[in-house]
Amino acid sequence: MNPTGDQVTAFTANSGFTPTACGNLLLSLVFVVILLWGVWALRSAYVGWAENDLSARQFLMVVVRFVALYLVLSFLLLS
Repeated sequence: MNPTGDQVTAFTANSGFTPTACGNLLLSLVFVVILLWGVWALRSAYVGWAENDLSARQFLMVVVRFVALYLVLSFLLLS
């Protein structure tokens, strides 16, 4: 459902930015959160691997899962 011209004008007048800009901001925030979580997960896995708490296979699985999650979310959110 697309907003009418009057709805877009009202939204822009009250918020100070367009609905497209708002959508871009929310999408950017989602990707920032995903990337921050990914850095934390990869760093934690690396520390576990470096201290021999994780095997190389387990470390690789963390990396593969993060890359797969990022690719799927990119496909779903950017298409």
